[in-house]
Parts: sequence; C-alpha cells; structure tokens
Amino acid sequence: MAQRELYVDRIRTVLTAVVVVFHAAITYGASGGWFYHEVKPSASPVSLALTLFVTTNQAYFMGFFFLLAGYFTPPSLERKGYRRFIVDRLVRLGLPLVAFVLLLGPLTVGMVTAAEGHGFWAGPRYLWLHHRLINGPLWFAEALILMSVAYCGWRALAGASLKKTDRAPRPLPGYPWWLASAVGVGAAAFGIRQIVPVGHDVIGLQLGYFSSYIFLFALGVAAWRYEWLRQLSWHNAWPWLATLVVAWPFMPVGIVVALKTFGPDKVNFSGGLTWPAILYAFWEPFVAWGLIAAYVLIFRQRLNQPSALWDWLGRRAYAVYIIHPVILVGVSLLMRTWSAPALAKWGVVGLLSCVVCWLVADPLVRLPGLRKVI
Repeated sequence: MAQRELYVDRIRTVLTAVVVVFHAAITYGASGGWFYHEVKPSASPVSLALTLFVTTNQAYFMGFFFLLAGYFTPPSLERKGYRRFIVDRLVRLGLPLVAFVLLLGPLTVGMVTAAEGHGFWAGPRYLWLHHRLINGPLWFAEALILMSVAYCGWRALAGASLKKTDRAPRPLPGYPWWLASAVGVGAAAFGIRQIVPVGHDVIGLQLGYFSSYIFLFALGVAAWRYEWLRQLSWHNAWPWLATLVVAWPFMPVGIVVALKTFGPDKVNFSGGLTWPAILYAFWEPFVAWGLIAAYVLIFRQRLNQPSALWDWLGRRAYAVYIIHPVILVGVSLLMRTWSAPALAKWGVVGLLSCVVCWLVADPLVRLPGLRKVI
C-alpha cells in the first residue's frame, strides 16, 4: 500500500475496536441483538445512553467498513482477474464465515447456556434441533461475498477491461450530491423497513440497513477510481460536519419523546409508517456522512506515517473481528459477579476484551494455515 494510504488501515483497526466496544454496550443495557445480555434494555438513563452510543455507531461504522472494502475491490479484481479474485474472496471471507457458523457461534451460545445453568451443550443442541445457523458478526463476510460477486458481474456486463487499471481523477461531488445521496439512502432504508424491519434477518442479513451498505460499497469503488479520498478536504466536509452537529440531537430527543408518547413497550423505530421509523431512517445518513468524512480527514492528517505498533494492530484486526464474540462473552461472564455500575462494567469489559482479542489474535495470524486466511 502506498504510504499516503496507510491511514486507511488505521481506520479499519479503530473500527474493529469500536465493534468490540459496541457489542459490550449491548451486553450492559443497550438495545440490540447479541449473545449475552447481562443488563436488559430499559428506559433507564444508563440504558438509554448506551443505546444512543450503539445507535450512533450503527449509523456509520459498518457502512464505513463496506466503503473501505469497496475502495480496494477494483484494484484487487484488476490485479487478480475474475477467477482468482472470487476464489480469494471465498477463502478470506467464506472460510471464516463457515468456521463461525459451525464452531465459534455454537461455542459462544454454549458458553452462555452453561453460565445460565443449563449446561454447555444445551445451546448447540438447541441450534441443531431448530436448524438455526448463527453467522454473528460474520454476516459482514457473507454480505461482502455477495457484493463482490455483484461487482464482478457488473464489470463483466459493462465490458470494462480488467487491463485498464489507471485511476482517472475527477472532482469530488459537491454538497447537492451528498445531500441527494443522504435523502435517497434514507428513503430507501425507510422503504425496505416497511417489509423487513430492523432486527429481522433474511438469510442472516439485516436488510433494513443495506441501503447505506450498498451505497457506501459503490461509493468506495468510485472513490478509488476517481481518487476522491485523496481529494477530500475540510472545505468539502464542513457542511456535513455542521449537518452532523445539527442532526445528531434529533435522535436523543426523538427517543425521549417517543418513549413518553408511545411507552417503552410500543415505541417502534424499526419499521412501519411511524414518525420514529421515519426519523431513524433519515437520521442515519445525515449523521454518517459527517462522521465518515471526519474519520478520513483526521486519520489522513495524523495517522498516515509508518508505525510498527499500528502495523501490528492492523495485521491482527481481521482476526479480532472474527473471534471477538467468544472473547467478549467469555470476559463478560467472568466479570458477571463483579458488583459495579453498568457503565463501569461496560468500560472495563470493553477495554479488557479488546486487549485480550488482540493478544489471542497474535498467534493465530502466525499459524501457517490460518495466516493465509486471516
């Protein structure tokens, strides 16, 4: 990778740590799906604060992963060709997905059922008897396989030669295009959620979030071809940073108003023709675009120099992403007897889990067989 793009790996590393802390927040009271809930979501201030943390990160961080994946897809395809590219995707993404479904997912569920006094095998047995497959965070690998295949199909149908690898810089789109994309992504999310509300899976994928995922993957592809990440400046981003500051408070205010209006058991941000669902669908891109732009600019300016520590962390980030459910649930279960406020446990368990994840990932990426996959 060229030195001027070292910051991209730094971003992926930090986002991976955010994923771990994100799931720790759900463990201790935030709303969301996870293997283990020590504190159930409620209308308490702590639970609402953690839910807001989760909601803010959900707005941008997985979409950001897809943008970065899209950014490196064209050069990888053009370098490897269709066959080698698809095989590589199936190895790098498909094998971890299969490993999680067959091993890591049932292992994590078994740890929880054992801690609840039902025995380890009660969890895997339930999954087997009910024909349930848990892809956990590896839904991202599943989705990225589908998007990679779709991109290959689009390139083949368009007749674009893989030998043409030159980048063709174009001016970064102006604010009206950013605005149109935010409105379009929000409208598409709202429409999808009428059929598949947030929280409902289709083949292991929460399609309610996929309008932004697909758009950002495509944006990443375009950003590589037209060198938009290099061209991005504070001048381009400041309107969306201002939009972020203005838009973000609408969610905490909306949550409080919705809880008082509908009650904790009836409020619905996930789908349907309700104002909370409309707010959530459009709030996400209006917050995400500013956060993503800020990440790129700050990391490009401050974290674009060679660093042995960042290289070490980055090389292990993918392995951390794969194994973190087992580690986080394990640490949470070990700490469950500690009588401390939920916020304190979230901070300690989240930080400790990150440390353990990277330490466990270190020998994994050194193993001859695994190192080619993770």
